[in-house]
Amino acid sequence: MKKIQISPSILSADFSQLGNEIKRLEDAGADMIHVDVMDGHFVPNLTIGPPVIKALKKQSSMIFDVHLMISPVHKYIDAYSDAGADIITIHPEATDDLSSSISKIKQLNKKVGVSLNPETKVDVIREHLNEIELVLIMSVNPGFGGQKFMPEVLVKIKELKEIQKTQNLNFDIEIDGGINFDNSKEAIEAGANILVSGTTIFKSNNGDIKKNIELLKSK
Repeated sequence: MKKIQISPSILSADFSQLGNEIKRLEDAGADMIHVDVMDGHFVPNLTIGPPVIKALKKQSSMIFDVHLMISPVHKYIDAYSDAGADIITIHPEATDDLSSSISKIKQLNKKVGVSLNPETKVDVIREHLNEIELVLIMSVNPGFGGQKFMPEVLVKIKELKEIQKTQNLNFDIEIDGGINFDNSKEAIEAGANILVSGTTIFKSNNGDIKKNIELLKSK
């Protein structure tokens, strides 16, 4: 089984102190930094763009796990690659040609992630699973932090684990949305090996980030 990794979402960080917040996450043992990019069009919220990511990347050697919730996504891949994204995750619904967008990310020597919204079926990306490094399962409808976890998506993680086994594939399975100390165990047991969490990491136990990361990792 793959090592469980935690990718804290900076959507829940103090935006006036983002550089310091990332340093706190690094010191606390986070495995990577999850950056939610929203355009107010594909999802109903606006967040950060390439200049902010570029500035933050200069202050950190951590992996930047960048989730693009923007449409059309293809024309923005270069900008986020240049800004310092190490993993670029896109939604099938946000591109006219998923194969072309996957190829573009690969050409830029970045890891490719594809994200499935709660209603999106695994079949949409089945033929691409041998080309990508990560599948991100959304356990809330994307757009805002602090939403309630949707346990019904765990079936998709189990389906992906079965495909991995039968086809001998090795992509990471990441889950994002309402992850807390109660449901993290369910997600891990279903087969997720990367947990994205924002509110729980930054707000639980009086903001003890190190303790919260350790609690999320423990089954």
